[in-house]
Amino acid sequence: MGEEPIGEPRHGHLLGRLSRLTDPAGFFRSDGEDRAADPLVAAHKAHFPKADVRLLRYAYTVAERYHRGQTRKSGAPYVTHPLAVALILADLGMDTTTLVAALLHDTVEDTDLTLGQVHAEFGEEVAVLVDGVTKLDGSKWGDRAEAETFRKIILAAAGDLRVLVIKLADRVHNLRTLRFHPKPEKRRRIARASLELLVPFAERLGIYVFKREMEDVAFACLHPEEYERTHAAVVGSAADRAARLDPLLEQLRKALTAAHLKARVVSRDRHLYSLHQDRRTPPIGPADPPRMGEAARVTVLVDGDAADCYVALGAIHGLWRPLPGRMKDFIALPKYNMYQSLHTAVVLPGGEALELAVRTPRMHRIAESGIISQIQDAAQASGTHARQAAHRADLQWLRNLLAWQAHAPSAEFLDSLRVDLRSAGIVTFTQAGDVVPLPAGATAIDFAYALDADTGHRAVGALTNGRLSSMTAPLEDGQVVEILTAGDGGSGPSEAWLESARTGHARVHIAQWLADRHAETAGLAGRRLVADALAARGENLLDLEGDGTMLQLGAEMGHPNLETLYTAVAAGAVTVDELTGHLTAVQQREEDDTGR
Repeated sequence: MGEEPIGEPRHGHLLGRLSRLTDPAGFFRSDGEDRAADPLVAAHKAHFPKADVRLLRYAYTVAERYHRGQTRKSGAPYVTHPLAVALILADLGMDTTTLVAALLHDTVEDTDLTLGQVHAEFGEEVAVLVDGVTKLDGSKWGDRAEAETFRKIILAAAGDLRVLVIKLADRVHNLRTLRFHPKPEKRRRIARASLELLVPFAERLGIYVFKREMEDVAFACLHPEEYERTHAAVVGSAADRAARLDPLLEQLRKALTAAHLKARVVSRDRHLYSLHQDRRTPPIGPADPPRMGEAARVTVLVDGDAADCYVALGAIHGLWRPLPGRMKDFIALPKYNMYQSLHTAVVLPGGEALELAVRTPRMHRIAESGIISQIQDAAQASGTHARQAAHRADLQWLRNLLAWQAHAPSAEFLDSLRVDLRSAGIVTFTQAGDVVPLPAGATAIDFAYALDADTGHRAVGALTNGRLSSMTAPLEDGQVVEILTAGDGGSGPSEAWLESARTGHARVHIAQWLADRHAETAGLAGRRLVADALAARGENLLDLEGDGTMLQLGAEMGHPNLETLYTAVAAGAVTVDELTGHLTAVQQREEDDTGR
């Protein structure tokens, strides 16, 4: 899934089975090709000291051989791209299988290496990952290629989230080298797609290190002047912020020690895109740099358990006055992407606000790399468990995508996906206390369909926090929602619901229900037209349906069933005169056959 390679791939056969590669000094060092893989091997062994890296070196050798002759837009050999993708993942601690798949992720798409050969040489697990990130052929799929490729990735990720992890690392590296692409419009298109589709996936998987980098690079591409102004302001005011913040952090460390806690207090500047999004007026610039509380993010890493985090929160609030309504407990109620922390905002001396997060070091790993940290832990415990850790059936957002994606036409799929991938925004609850995350602006319609499609179709009203409310009114964070439903004879969703729904899950099911009902209504109208025309000829439609004549007639006219035939009549695609004329011909043919 890298940028399009320049030049023709070098065709050839695989180098042979891994059993031939047991002598690194004799094989790998013979032409020096494997030297390029040394940084990757070192990064991998830093996390997995006992890893057998022969397969990793072999995968690089195969990738280099098959990509030989291809170059990147920068002029570098194409193999530098899959090697960089694998190195990004190795630095984060991904397992050997994922790194092998990352090295091979473009071979099936851009060279004559087949998926069958990948399976034979590297096994089913690697082949599944490579297939999952391989784009569909644009020459065959046309305008549908991008939408159907994302649909394919989602389906593959349902079985193994490492498909998405490789795809994200692939995009991170492509964004790092985006400046080499000669076409400005294509650079902007890649940046926009990254913000709309890949960044949300990174957030859903909790890989914030990817999210922050992709957002900043896309920001620089799409809004270069704003980016440069924001960057200059943040860099230019860094020393002043540090001079003001450092004494406050020292105060906090002393307060935590007094509370008998072992903890590290660290700070970082928010990434530029986040600052830009939060303050548009007046825009951040050298003349109006970000305030300390705007730019700085303070994290308290507590050496202990969750209970110790609450003690640390108390120490913070004892030192500075908390801002009402700004405390959020993501430890008791983790985010949809496994994120856990306590969030608070306090008022500093002088009136400025400062935001802080409190978590354990393990929570911090998950906060930075999300699903990657869980896969790493499983692989370090036992490599056979990495695949199990990468299969998360409990991710509600993924279940929602799987529930509606199959019903969405290609033309609507990407738009619905963009809506569904937006930040969850609010958290709502069922009466039983189950969490239902929804995008900001979601309505009770979205809530009903998030439960299941049947509940959505039969919904007639909603109770929010025990009070009757409109199905189309936006929900608020923390509300308890109960959906009131009618029996099977209910009226079902309306066109107005389609306009009010915010999630792809709800919109796809509503659109499908309305299309089915429109077809049913049109079919009844068409049937009445046919019945009236036949009655004028002295014939009964029920008799012709009963003896199969109408079904035969429809098949001869290109309609596999009576519903589509009558719908075509109602739409004017088949006129009554055409139908009765064809009927006369069928009846005449039957009479002739009988006469014989």
